[in-house]
Amino acid sequence: MSRLNLTDLREMKASQTKIAMLTSYDASFSKVLDAAGVDIILVGDSLGTVVQGHESTVPVTVDDMIYHCRHVLRGSQRAFVVIDMPFMSYATPQQAAQNAARLMTSGGAHMIKLEGGGSVIEETVRELTERGIPVCGHLGLLPQSEHRLSGYQSQKWSEQAVDDLLKDAEGLQQAGAEMVVLACVPATVGAQISDKLTIPVIGFGAGRFCDGQVLILYDMLGISAGKTQPFNHDFLAEMGNIPNAVKKYVDDVKSGNFPQPQHEYE
Repeated sequence: MSRLNLTDLREMKASQTKIAMLTSYDASFSKVLDAAGVDIILVGDSLGTVVQGHESTVPVTVDDMIYHCRHVLRGSQRAFVVIDMPFMSYATPQQAAQNAARLMTSGGAHMIKLEGGGSVIEETVRELTERGIPVCGHLGLLPQSEHRLSGYQSQKWSEQAVDDLLKDAEGLQQAGAEMVVLACVPATVGAQISDKLTIPVIGFGAGRFCDGQVLILYDMLGISAGKTQPFNHDFLAEMGNIPNAVKKYVDDVKSGNFPQPQHEYE
């Protein structure tokens, strides 16, 4: 079985085939996700909260990410694997290049993901892509900035803020990003950005009009120790076992049945 690649993901956007993405941190869950047809596995720095028990993702290290990514690769055969660059591992373009290279060579990831927009991040994205490192951006709510934002919660989106977000999204694409995760924004904003960009836009609480959806695995199974978000749905409670829950998630994303309006921000 061959793995999905960036060409496959671009073709899915072009054909309006929804992309199903979930986080995973080990081989056993990754095998379940692969069998259910998950297109992208994200080795998220969310492991800091759902696996390690920290209050935020900030304490997660590059070594932590490499360790978990190796397990995910061993457990999967089809899914495209994206890995988060943890907090302060990409403070400069040069540092980002060094750490991204480790995440791909030692961890085995197919793409790295970093948070934020604007000129500094765009310079970093440009540095990475010029070196042949595929990049996924992350806009909207930024978990690594939760202390500055006074907690992990949706922010208020004024007309100016939406314009700035659109500018950031276009800037990431122009800098060479191949995909963007859009977190905790109104569905109308998710639709605007998905329509504007030629690269896939994956919604994380960004509405049903995005090119795909991502959830934290432990959240969609209803087993996270932390606070659940309004865009989550407990698929395990609905389906009764983990393989069926993951399959239901994939089917609902593909068919457009998830997310529903109650999972969206206004």
